[in-house]
Parts: sequence; C-alpha cells; structure tokens
Amino acid sequence: MKYLLVLIVIAIAIGVWRSQRRDEKGQRQQAAPRRGPAVAAPQDMVECAHCGLHLPRSEAIEAGGRSYCSAEHRALAQRR
Repeated sequence: MKYLLVLIVIAIAIGVWRSQRRDEKGQRQQAAPRRGPAVAAPQDMVECAHCGLHLPRSEAIEAGGRSYCSAEHRALAQRR
C-alpha cells in the first residue's frame, strides 16, 4: 500500500513539473514571436572586366563603363 502511495506522489510531482515547463515555454514563445531569417533583397551581379569574377554591383568598382572586383584589377586593366 505504501508503494502505491509513493507512486501516486511521484506521478503528481511529474505532472506538476511538466505543466510548469509547458507554461514557461508558452510564455517564451509569446514574448519573442518567431521571425524568419532576415533575407536581403537580391542584387544585380556584374563581372570583373579583368578576371571574370562575378560580384554584386554594390561591391564593384566602376571605371569607364566597366566593373572591376578590386582597385588593383582596375589599375591593371587601365595599363593595357
């Protein structure tokens, strides 16, 4: 009989513990709503006139109507 009483007490304790965890998890989800990963808008890609590397237009160096991946490649192309 006392083993049955101990089993009931343990079952009640586990039930209380699980319900508290469920409540905490629900509060965390309400406090911080899920957002998808921040995705930047797509950018136009250009090709380096010297080496052929493709890179976003925002990172390219423009000179003489052509795009370059670095100042070094721009200088090398202008020497030719």
